[in-house]
Amino acid sequence: MNLVPFLRRGLFAALLCASTALPAWSQTAAAPAPATAASGQPAFQIRPVDEAWRAALPREAQAATQAWMDRLPADVVARSNSYFEGGYWLQLWNLLLGLAISGLLLWGRPSTAVRDWAQRRFKHMALSDAVYGAFFALVGWALALPLTIYQGFVREHAYGMATQHFGAWFGEQLTQLAVSLGVTAVLVALLYAAIRRAGERWWLWGTAVVMGLMCVGLTLGPLYIDPLFNTYKPVEEGPIKRAVLAMAQANGVPADNVYVFDASRQTTRVSANVSGLFGSAAVRLNDNLLRRSSEPEIRTVMAHEIGHYALNHIPKMLLQLGVLIAAGFMFSAWAMRRLLARFGTRWRVTGVGDVGTLPLLAAVFSAYLFVVTPVTNTLIRTQEVEADLWGLNLAREPMGEAEVLLKLVEYRKADPGPIEEFLFFDHPSTRTRIFNAMRWREQMLSGGAAAP
Repeated sequence: MNLVPFLRRGLFAALLCASTALPAWSQTAAAPAPATAASGQPAFQIRPVDEAWRAALPREAQAATQAWMDRLPADVVARSNSYFEGGYWLQLWNLLLGLAISGLLLWGRPSTAVRDWAQRRFKHMALSDAVYGAFFALVGWALALPLTIYQGFVREHAYGMATQHFGAWFGEQLTQLAVSLGVTAVLVALLYAAIRRAGERWWLWGTAVVMGLMCVGLTLGPLYIDPLFNTYKPVEEGPIKRAVLAMAQANGVPADNVYVFDASRQTTRVSANVSGLFGSAAVRLNDNLLRRSSEPEIRTVMAHEIGHYALNHIPKMLLQLGVLIAAGFMFSAWAMRRLLARFGTRWRVTGVGDVGTLPLLAAVFSAYLFVVTPVTNTLIRTQEVEADLWGLNLAREPMGEAEVLLKLVEYRKADPGPIEEFLFFDHPSTRTRIFNAMRWREQMLSGGAAAP
């Protein structure tokens, strides 16, 4: 459940990620295929083993886990740690950049000039609010572009996990911008209409608006947004498709096909998901996973994703996020009252219901999201453990599970400390997950169950 971390550049960037990309939190924690270093040799290699090694693997879970972890060369671990730990700082830089952009809009005159022009040009308040919302999203995107290029293009290429040239990558950024402008315009119009109508209880109405749009995004995103970036087609007939479809239908997923999408256009990472809401569920895996993983690995990955659906993780996460968003809006209402009382005149805004306060709301709410990151991470990690166990019981492939999890190490630190894992990991660590798989194996074998 990779609740692709909220970008803390502002409220609506964060909520856009939640509403249009939330299906991504059901993506597997599987990993990229080997990248090629400048020397021409694979930059990411796990020590290979044969069936004799697997047959000799200790039954005891701790010992078996260490045997798997020992297959990670020191240079692979160092590279992975460098990549993942750099992400800690990027979370902070994204927050600070978002606060700086909000401050620039609050203290500068162009922001309120656009608000005033929109209100003169459009008699209906919802239209003028939508125009200002689109302006806010556009300015935020433009000012954050240098960091976006570094984070999404330069850094990914430096670590060998991106496959696009800059033109193709930037074209997709423009497509994402177009989607963002439309979603943010609608969200701002609805939110500020609710704020003006509800008065002091706007935080409750605002939560309802955001949750409603998130549900719409979860339902329509797989159908209309995802195909803007990738091509989806049915997996070819064969044992993998039959096995995945059988597992899905046996566990209540309303799907009659399995789809593959061309993620290799953008990345070397493998992923899969069972996405959708209200009967729109679809079983999907990317071409990297299909081509570069063994059948047991694919089965365990897809069993994990089916587990998310069967365990109702999407509606449960929506409810949990609803509580966090409501708390965030309550905090924002309290903080904005005090800040507006002191600076409202200098910012040329009249109150919370003035759409010109959008940068302030974005700044306050994004700071809140940053602080509660360990909470959201814990919620996601908990569901990931549940899906892992469900997947093990369904696919019965603990060895395939461990093999896939080793590949994860290319982009996720394998063995963090407990505090580090609590603060920064939205999935359990590789060691934790492999140990859970090996404990499942140990107990099933010790209990007399048929050997997986």
